[in-house]
Amino acid sequence: MRVLSVLGSTGSIGTQTLEVVRNNPEDFKVAGLSAGSDIETLYAQIKEFKPEAVSVRDEAKALDLEKRLRSEGDLTPVLGGEDSSTDIATLSSADTVLGAIVGVAGLVPVYNAILKGKDIALANKETLVAGGDFIMPLAAEKGVGLLPVDSEHCAIWQCLWGEKKENLDRILITASGGPFRGKTRADLEGVTVEKALSHPTWKMGGKITIDSATMMNKGLEVIEAHHLFGVSVDKIDIVVHPQSIIHSMIRLRDGSVLAQMGKPSMILPIMVALYYPDRGPRLLEEFDPFDAKCCNITFEKCDTGLFGLVPVAYDAGRKGGILPAVMNAANEVAVNAFLKGKSGFTDIERIVKAVYSDFDGRNIPASDLDTVLQADREARIKAGELIG
Repeated sequence: MRVLSVLGSTGSIGTQTLEVVRNNPEDFKVAGLSAGSDIETLYAQIKEFKPEAVSVRDEAKALDLEKRLRSEGDLTPVLGGEDSSTDIATLSSADTVLGAIVGVAGLVPVYNAILKGKDIALANKETLVAGGDFIMPLAAEKGVGLLPVDSEHCAIWQCLWGEKKENLDRILITASGGPFRGKTRADLEGVTVEKALSHPTWKMGGKITIDSATMMNKGLEVIEAHHLFGVSVDKIDIVVHPQSIIHSMIRLRDGSVLAQMGKPSMILPIMVALYYPDRGPRLLEEFDPFDAKCCNITFEKCDTGLFGLVPVAYDAGRKGGILPAVMNAANEVAVNAFLKGKSGFTDIERIVKAVYSDFDGRNIPASDLDTVLQADREARIKAGELIG
């Protein structure tokens, strides 16, 4: 039985993880839950899964939740504040941490969980984008498993099972193309939040959906794959596959191409990570290769002229150091500003490129957590100034 601490339990990945737990109570137990501010969803999760402790990033809401629980005689500890998720990630009873906090905020609790020897089911790509240079060696030193939950990285991981590392020639990360595939730069001017959130295939949280619309999501995934699988970013291609049936592929040195396919649902990659090295029971409807959508599988090149953040991500992946963290921080600030109506859709690319350019000439190694967090803070300040 795996004992889980779920970071980001009220988000899309977190709630689907708890669905897996709900359907397999003999295989999983919940030790801790961590949320940002959605205390209504967290309250319901506490009542159902009875964790040892929970945390809420918003301290005022943590107090509100605690008062509500105490009024009912529920003594579940409620921790509050920015560092409270680390307490949940390092609970002594948990053996596995599901890292699904959005953005670089997920880096610190995952880092501390690794220090404590916890296996990490990683859905937070920013952890490796910003901190891969020290997270990967630390995980190896502590002997912990880094189990990819992102659908693309889970697919690549499965394709690599049983393969020798030297046989890997290329990684092919698939992308739906998002809501603006086939559009022009002019079409992107004046894009509304509603249109940018209308993803054609996947149902995800706001930040990752906007990243999909700009294709920054794929840029981040390229850097994550570089760290997870020890492959240069120049041996990783983005392949636009609108049907989202094939979740990613690998090409081996003899020319063989292996692909993992299935319905576009995060339930399966969550289960693959949590049950590894075994397989769990099937929770999804059976995959039907004769479904009309499956019979029309197509592939396209990524339009890097339209999606200008993709080349930035490749450049950051090549150069390494603090640049991936800087790029990610600027993107988080710019996406948040767009979602709040403080800037336009095309401003996301403009802001990220400007911040990235500012740091490009003064790159330093991302050798430890403090260095990365300092770069993250400075990039956020610069991005905020550009937004005004």
